[in-house]
Amino acid sequence: MSQLRQILPAAVILLAPLGLLAGAGRKAGSARAYRVYVGDYTSKTSGKGIYEFQFDADSGKMSAPSLAAEIQDPSWIVIHPNRRYLYAAGEHGKDSSISAFSIGEGGRLQLLNQRPALGADPCHLAFDRSGKFLLTANYSSGNVAVFPILPDGGLGEHTALVENRGRTGPHRERQEGPHAHWIGASEDNRLVYVADLGLDQVLAYGFDAAKGTLTPSGDWAAKPGTGPRHVAFSNDGKFMYVAGELESTVSVFPLAQTTTGPIESVSMLPPGFSGRNDAAEIAVHPGGRFLYASNRGHDSIAVYAIDAKQGTLTEIADVPSGGKEPRHFAIDPSGRFLLAENQFSNSIVEFRIDQATGKLTPTGEKLEVPSPVCIAFLELE
Repeated sequence: MSQLRQILPAAVILLAPLGLLAGAGRKAGSARAYRVYVGDYTSKTSGKGIYEFQFDADSGKMSAPSLAAEIQDPSWIVIHPNRRYLYAAGEHGKDSSISAFSIGEGGRLQLLNQRPALGADPCHLAFDRSGKFLLTANYSSGNVAVFPILPDGGLGEHTALVENRGRTGPHRERQEGPHAHWIGASEDNRLVYVADLGLDQVLAYGFDAAKGTLTPSGDWAAKPGTGPRHVAFSNDGKFMYVAGELESTVSVFPLAQTTTGPIESVSMLPPGFSGRNDAAEIAVHPGGRFLYASNRGHDSIAVYAIDAKQGTLTEIADVPSGGKEPRHFAIDPSGRFLLAENQFSNSIVEFRIDQATGKLTPTGEKLEVPSPVCIAFLELE
């Protein structure tokens, strides 16, 4: 961690990876109209690729979805900050790929080019803060890659390919090796963070924004067996929240100091629950006061209040997701609604977010989409 201390600014601010919220930067509470893109697992359902629908952030109304592009297993999608391009990870084992699309009139997607993922089963994508590079986390092979974004939006030859290294966790079946599950860049663009489920770590890599290269620079160690899956950050950049897939916990880490473990780890499940569960998505509300995390098995969204000074969490509610296996959810950029994607019930269920309490209330809005597993918002002009 000595290297990390040298390059980590005292007040570095980390936000959601660019592209996940195309309207990020807009003040929470200001409503707009959006086109929403949805990725799915085509090999497991009748899904055909990437779907799109219209979303009104004032009323919460969602239009009927339509197919935007046919592509195999787009398990994660991101929209470039310039709003002209969309990138999709295709999970096909050793034959996995990353696809670049231009966004056309009416939301249709036109394939620009496709690159090998340089690893097996890419499950998360993000941009560096300049928008010049695409960052890729390859789950099964436990490595990460960086691709330059060409002037026409296509992907160039990779500039970095790094295998995550470290001691594996105690779960023999799930932690037999490194498993990169999430990737994101720091606000100052000097670091890239990678959550590795197999190593029980969030790794830090020094990032050269001119060359697109990565250099190992330290890590945060979770409790053995946690299985870090996805990461979220407090709005002031002082705390990192890690969803532990294997133990169904949220772990809290301070960013501005070295640490051997989390300052707090809270359960995502109600007392007495004993069934199968895998933690999935995690997100901080745009207003910064609340944190949300989803459970697959218990099929719920856990809601927490964030202590602004300590970074610690207090559970507020545990809300049924309205379907089976909420692999992902997304908070719309206005901060008014949460859309839960229930993979096994082929549905997107909408909840209204109480701005004062953070609690979720179903609105009755629901879309039928084959195996929805990720969402990206595109603000309409």
